[in-house]
Amino acid sequence: QVQLVESGGGLVQAGGSLRLSCAASGRTFRSYDMGWVRQAPGKEREFVAAITWSGGNTYYADSVKDRFTISRDNAKNTVYLQMNSLKPEDTAVYYCALDTYGSSRFTTKYKYDYWGQGTQVTVSS
Repeated sequence: QVQLVESGGGLVQAGGSLRLSCAASGRTFRSYDMGWVRQAPGKEREFVAAITWSGGNTYYADSVKDRFTISRDNAKNTVYLQMNSLKPEDTAVYYCALDTYGSSRFTTKYKYDYWGQGTQVTVSS
């Protein structure tokens, strides 16, 4: 069993920054790929960013590339999402996710089998 707990969401003005954190417990965190997926009101969940178990490779949705950075600290069992130059269209609930199967579908929301409860990010114009 895996538990994922996100934190760091909030309200920010357009152009601002936030850093999300996701603390994992229950399994060997460092063995698994991790990612962030978001869901805006009235829309389906969409892939945001992913990072391999070692942190050696990262993947981003085109909509966040060059603005968001995913990273991980395996010693702390934590994955991060640094979000800069935020836009109102980034407003969503952001979910941390973990893949125990080793799927190669890095740029999709379907890769993951464990999810956090989500943290709200609201960007005002």
